[in-house]
Amino acid sequence: MYKKLAKLVMYRDAGENSILYNVSRIIYDYKNNCIDKEETVSRIYQEIRNLLEVATSFGFDKNLWRDYIAFYIIMNENPFSLTCERSGASDGSVNEFAKNDMKIFKEISEYDFSELEKELGIDCFSVITDYKSIEKREQLYNRNVSKYVRRISDGIASSKDENEIFDIITSFYKDHGVGMFGLNKAFRVNRDRRGRLEFTAIKNSDEASLDKLVGYEIQKKKLRDNTEAFVMGRKANNCLLYGDRGTGKSTSIKAIINEYYSSGLRMIEIFKHQLGELAAVISEVKNRNYKFIIYMDDLSFEDFETEYKYLKAVIEGGLEEKPDNVLIYATSNRRHLIKETWNDQNDYDMDKHHSDTMQEKLSLVDRFGVTINYSKPNQKEFFEIVKKLAERNPDLDIDEAKLLAEANKWEMMHGGLSGRTAQQFIDYMVGTAIHEQ
Repeated sequence: MYKKLAKLVMYRDAGENSILYNVSRIIYDYKNNCIDKEETVSRIYQEIRNLLEVATSFGFDKNLWRDYIAFYIIMNENPFSLTCERSGASDGSVNEFAKNDMKIFKEISEYDFSELEKELGIDCFSVITDYKSIEKREQLYNRNVSKYVRRISDGIASSKDENEIFDIITSFYKDHGVGMFGLNKAFRVNRDRRGRLEFTAIKNSDEASLDKLVGYEIQKKKLRDNTEAFVMGRKANNCLLYGDRGTGKSTSIKAIINEYYSSGLRMIEIFKHQLGELAAVISEVKNRNYKFIIYMDDLSFEDFETEYKYLKAVIEGGLEEKPDNVLIYATSNRRHLIKETWNDQNDYDMDKHHSDTMQEKLSLVDRFGVTINYSKPNQKEFFEIVKKLAERNPDLDIDEAKLLAEANKWEMMHGGLSGRTAQQFIDYMVGTAIHEQ
């Protein structure tokens, strides 16, 4: 196996601590008398444990060894896979190298561990190649990756040769992409121990839907129209959702990524203290075959905070033009994002260039081409939200008049009129016996 992996061309870069390479190296060392049985077994068990951790995180099942090989293929970013992501398979000499690699993966996926197990007195490979995973809640593993891994794994198993695998893989790259960006909806950013920028996938994002957000039809349409233009490659604007708390601003943004993920939309969440990283983040994603929304939730700045200047420069005004595949969506309780004081309104303020100061503060909002107001509902609208949310819970058997009376009492004690308050009220009603007659 180790000698076969050494012949890989396009997929040679396995990264640190690759289970595939580690297992092959252990077998090679054992067969060449570099390590004894006891050390071999110990090292194999360590890799089996590592494999089980990956399998748990990404929902592998049945043949974990083949699933891991499928996972390795669809996560490996190399010149061939990135080209296929952008334009699909094309004629060229590189295809011969890729098909050679696919042939090796096919052979390794069918590797017979029985002789090794007999010599070492173990059965762990038999277990992982005929594995039944424990049924678990979807929140405990990455659903998107699990679905794709199983599809590719089954394709490798049923293919008759490397040409079929090549067609399966290149079609997958074109349809879904490669690596972390290809397999996940949303990401956060941070710096690793060496100071390098890295993206971390948000494994299980909120399954929000615009259709499930009661009311705000004009706002949702405006947001959807702008996002649809973006994913279709037409002109679109940065977007600011502002207004009262609990009215569905953040839910609307989360719903957008769920609605347009299959069209190539991805989302990167940036926190206020990370605004200095914006230029670096955009530089990392500008050449990928996806549309990226950089999302900032509950964005606002105190009068003394100056981080907003990074945002202004990136949106519009810096020397480097913002790429066409990046937009910025933000939510805020403030219309103008930057806190204004009475001094800002005072014509006699000590600032001799008062108008310049005000213009600097207001110009940030001007750079969001689309601004959408989410105002809190009046009582009639609040009751309509409560009734529609109650209809989605058939187990909530309660007279409408009593439901609304309880909702009225709830909102007076729990945050006032908002969609969030209505949802919390319904959750409380469903979760307790208060609705019983």
